[in-house]
Amino acid sequence: MARVPGGEFAMGSADFFPEERPVHAVAVDPFWIDTHPVTTIAFQRFVRDTGYVTVAERPLDPADYPGADPAALVPGALVFTPPSTPVPLDDWQRWWSYVPGASWRHPGGPGTNLEGRTHHPVTQVAYADAAAYAAWAGKQLPSEAQWEFAARGGLHGAIFTWGDEFTPRGRRMANTWLGRFPWEFVPGRGQAALPGTTKVGTYPPNGFGLFDMAGNVWEWTRDPFRPDHAKPAGSCCAPGNSGERFPRRVIKGGSYLCAPNYCLRYRPAARQSQTEDTATGHLGFRCVTAD
Repeated sequence: MARVPGGEFAMGSADFFPEERPVHAVAVDPFWIDTHPVTTIAFQRFVRDTGYVTVAERPLDPADYPGADPAALVPGALVFTPPSTPVPLDDWQRWWSYVPGASWRHPGGPGTNLEGRTHHPVTQVAYADAAAYAAWAGKQLPSEAQWEFAARGGLHGAIFTWGDEFTPRGRRMANTWLGRFPWEFVPGRGQAALPGTTKVGTYPPNGFGLFDMAGNVWEWTRDPFRPDHAKPAGSCCAPGNSGERFPRRVIKGGSYLCAPNYCLRYRPAARQSQTEDTATGHLGFRCVTAD
């Protein structure tokens, strides 16, 4: 872990997506944070020690998914399935598939495994899985403010974790998508011919010595999602949350699937909501402790 000194910073951005507004002053106390996302080998130790079964491996309760075909309610998770030709970008189901049997052990579904991925971020973990690991490790998930402050690495106001230029001197600084998403992919450092996670530490750290605070995998925070993150917790709900079975949490950092033509969320200020039951091949986490 690395110690983050704490302090006051301007949280959010007025230049990109509506949910990042308004920019507002936030103070955080000093804390410690994992230098990289939790890896598959670390998560494996947790499972071996506790016998924990992740959300993606558990039977589904039909009451949680009213109207769904009972035959389709089998354990699994979302797997990126790139189309071979350009598609409209208004429907994520064109490139995501629910794959029975997909889990942290089999991130791409049956027939895939963790070979060569032991030091990659663990994926296919739902919110409860990340929180359970954190408790086992004597830590907790970061708040949104802690995560964003840490991601900035002391460069307050910069667009990216490393500055304002996306590829300084032509150098790729994070595992993000280059090419026309979701069908055209240009591999970068540590990447295979197909898009996916890279070994933690493949790209340079930020000013606090933290790796993968941009790209590679989205990361869970412990904060409920609010469209206006300047308001106190509990003061409002995310659009569409009313009537949803599962609450939404803030995720941060972007992933290997974030592209300039679609996502552009590999920035400290960027944020998204994710339902707590969701496990995907581009979502992981890291932990914090108090100073």
